[in-house]
Amino acid sequence: MQLSRREEKELVKVLGKVAPGTELREGLENILSARTGALIVIGDIQEVEPLCNGGFELTIEFSAQRLFELAKMDGAILLDGDLSRILRANVHLVPDPTLPTSETGMRHRTAERVARQTKALVVSISQKRDVISLYLDGIKYALQDIRILLAKANQALQTLEKYKVRLDEVLANLSALEFEDLVTLLDVVTVLQRSEMVGRVSREIERYISELGTEGRLIRMQLDELVGSTEEQSVMIIKDYILDLKKVGEVKEQLVSLTPEELLDLTEIARILGYKETVDLLEQPVHPRGYRLLSKIPRLPMSVIERIINKFHDLQSIMNASIEELDKVDGVGEIRAKAIKHGLQRLKEYNILERYI
Repeated sequence: MQLSRREEKELVKVLGKVAPGTELREGLENILSARTGALIVIGDIQEVEPLCNGGFELTIEFSAQRLFELAKMDGAILLDGDLSRILRANVHLVPDPTLPTSETGMRHRTAERVARQTKALVVSISQKRDVISLYLDGIKYALQDIRILLAKANQALQTLEKYKVRLDEVLANLSALEFEDLVTLLDVVTVLQRSEMVGRVSREIERYISELGTEGRLIRMQLDELVGSTEEQSVMIIKDYILDLKKVGEVKEQLVSLTPEELLDLTEIARILGYKETVDLLEQPVHPRGYRLLSKIPRLPMSVIERIINKFHDLQSIMNASIEELDKVDGVGEIRAKAIKHGLQRLKEYNILERYI
């Protein structure tokens, strides 16, 4: 299921609400076991009210047992957005029949249309198929068995580990080339491609973790250890090489929205960075501004990094600047100027050594 960055965040948030260990999930599992089926709407009552017909008002405190008992009746159950109260039960929902739906069953067709019309989260539990389906605007997601989820999450972690090893290799190569001022556009887009591949697998694992709830703690620890600061480094690389610094956020969004096929096309990534396509596009030399390597120096705020780059424009000029010249930049000072010089020198020695071992 290919989702946009916004949709992915929304889905992860929703999965956290119905994850194992939550009161709502307990109620859903009870309904599933009893094979009664249910249609549950979670959201702003003012948005859903115009679609409601019949039923009765409750406005009582939410609990898994109450949800289970109310699901024995026909009709939908309405919960408030923060899952603290059950608002109505035995409600007949009448959404706009012209709204598109890919579902065939009456309950699921209603669920999808209500979700599209109200932007509320709608949970549909199939009476015959033992499936819990979530609908949020145009997104449909069927909850999976915990054992299957754990197996998928562990498999994704293994894939992520391989991708991360390769990303670390191309990052180390890029750093060494930056110090030697030998970077080509091919080196840059290769790193961005690998970084986005790591990002896509990690976002998939995030979804599994949200759905696993209390069962996903160990997966979360492994993911955090593997990913580290990958996202921040990717942004820094974009800032180092993008032609228009004002479009950093836009470029990041475009990289995320690339199809798997487009992500394999390195010239497409170069185009997103603002470079015009030529015969030797990927072979042209490029020069980093210095955001990524300066951000590796301890206790150097981004505001100071910005001022240093505004003064010297690129990494080579910063490396060639004397301590006295760095000291003149607002917010640097003599002690920080020495730390920058020594920090860049240590990074240079370390990365070149790593590259040739």
